[in-house]
Amino acid sequence: RPGDRRTEILIGKPPMRTPSLPAASAIVLAGGLLAGTLPGLSRAGSDPAPQPTLAAPLSAVAALGKQMFFDPHLSASGQMSCAFCHDPANHYGPPARVSAAVISGGPDMNRPGLRAVPTLTYKFATPPFSIGPTSPESEAAETTPMQEAENGARPEDALRTAGAQLLARPGAPKAKTRAAGGNIVARGGLFWDGRAADLQDQSLGPLLSPFEMANASLADLAATIRAGYGKELGQLFGAQILKDDRMTVDEAAFAIARFEIEDVSFHPFSSKYDAYLAGRAQLSPQEAVGLRLFNDPNKGNCAACHLDTPSADDKPPMFTDFEFEALGVPRNPQIPANRNPAYHDLGLCGPLRDDAAARQPENCGLFKTPTLRNVATRKAFFHNGIYSNLAQVVRFYARRAADPAAIYPRGPGGKVDIFNDLPRKYWGNIDRIDAPFDRHPGDPPALSDAEIADIVAFLKTLTDGWMPAG
Repeated sequence: RPGDRRTEILIGKPPMRTPSLPAASAIVLAGGLLAGTLPGLSRAGSDPAPQPTLAAPLSAVAALGKQMFFDPHLSASGQMSCAFCHDPANHYGPPARVSAAVISGGPDMNRPGLRAVPTLTYKFATPPFSIGPTSPESEAAETTPMQEAENGARPEDALRTAGAQLLARPGAPKAKTRAAGGNIVARGGLFWDGRAADLQDQSLGPLLSPFEMANASLADLAATIRAGYGKELGQLFGAQILKDDRMTVDEAAFAIARFEIEDVSFHPFSSKYDAYLAGRAQLSPQEAVGLRLFNDPNKGNCAACHLDTPSADDKPPMFTDFEFEALGVPRNPQIPANRNPAYHDLGLCGPLRDDAAARQPENCGLFKTPTLRNVATRKAFFHNGIYSNLAQVVRFYARRAADPAAIYPRGPGGKVDIFNDLPRKYWGNIDRIDAPFDRHPGDPPALSDAEIADIVAFLKTLTDGWMPAG
């Protein structure tokens, strides 16, 4: 916010106090020289451009946000911190020990959530939620690798030079067509349904969610924050903010967001694939085959949504187009809410989102495309955590259209219960146009078991903290 004390503090005013941080906050993921620089001080403006740099010390605001991030006393139970679900030891996703589809929280830590916990890594680049035309740069990025391959170049060479070529293709064909709404798409925002505008807004969600940190009201949360951090917030933002519940909570959320933006462990860009793009690593033969299949529009076609090329101005790939898709993943009976056959998680249409976008039928069943960075460290995939490993995920894509009996359970009478987690009236929103979903029952699957293993091998190169052997 230009002109307020936040700008003065973030530009370099020395901290008034160095917070005493819990031991868990000392965990730092390997970032090295591939760590991204911090985005601009203002929360407005264009997407930040990560650049190779050494980690910078946190501002006073971010240091306070870090203390809050690890503090379970900000929850009604006194047991759940932000790090409870977003473990820094597991790339700010669910802790490695957690294999359940959802995590339970609430005042007594016994109220299960509704969706799988997403990672907090690489969220700083997420644009605000919008509904409109697809980005020309995203469309170009989706087609570049295979266009180069068709012209005789190696896909890996195309990836390394794509940044300078993405926008030089005015006649480039589109790699995908939306099943709903043509080329008008929903894009951006935080959470699976994009309901949070930015990281500050996102950090408030768990603090007030009845099945997470479960503060009963804004006033209760403000009182808890003032009791634990009133002195520090007053020093940083002015004592007057403590007289207003909304301002108290907003400034605390702003501090948490600054921690997630400034600390390079949230976006280290230190995977083997990053080193490969920089010319410092070679993919194994299996990983290289997996990359080709990942990009092949007739095979995996993964890059149509999970962009794997540098942008036109050489920003590292985020492995998402930030758009929303209805994939028709199977219903997960392990989620307690699903015991009610009338309950359906409709993504953009609720139950957690309630605005104009949520009341448009063409948005029902759509969920945001997540980044694939660090995906190999997860144990719950898709919004409902239906799958527990990457081979199952890739198999879903390869067989959903060609062999639905291998994906969905059988209902009464033995009939395959396709799209069993979405009411039939919304089935028109499900992607049945883009490969590999363009096949028909009885067609050969898009990928063999060996090719699925190749793609999984490639996806493992996206895990941060890679170090060369020896």
